[in-house]
Amino acid sequence: MAKIFIFLATGFEETEAIVPIDILRRAELEVETVSITSQKEVTGAHGITVVADSLFDAADFSAGEMLILPGGMPGARNLNEHAGLKKLIADYHADGKYISAICAAPMILGEMGLLKGEKAISYPGFEKHLLGATVTEKRVVVSNRFITAKGPGVAMEFALEIVKTLKGEPVAEKIALAFIFK
Repeated sequence: MAKIFIFLATGFEETEAIVPIDILRRAELEVETVSITSQKEVTGAHGITVVADSLFDAADFSAGEMLILPGGMPGARNLNEHAGLKKLIADYHADGKYISAICAAPMILGEMGLLKGEKAISYPGFEKHLLGATVTEKRVVVSNRFITAKGPGVAMEFALEIVKTLKGEPVAEKIALAFIFK
């Protein structure tokens, strides 16, 4: 089974990382959390510290199927400033792999020019960074190999859309029902 990588930067929005990790693992998807800092311990925007599975420089991304970028500030900005991550994003895009981003993090994809001709959404006020994209008002948007979402309040929908994309609607529906989400 291919891996899904979720990237943690200082100041990440905790809900946008933890909810997808939980939901994706319940769907029996292999998720690896990756710190882009020099330590496995990464503190989010609201003071919650998470221990990542690996450090960026030590991770093997070759078997990956999807990259997930949580938002939050300054987390999304810190992700955007990481040259290695941006190269990985470009490589995944070139290989036709999935890239998902929520809240402020879609700005990374937009500023890289990857959303040209795609539909996308971001946290209100960050739409100007979605260069070349058709900005929608949907809470979660799937456009080819991109999944973008509006913010922390839609983290569950975002995660379930990823499950639906990778494992099918019946698996996503089963998890949604178990969470009393539907």
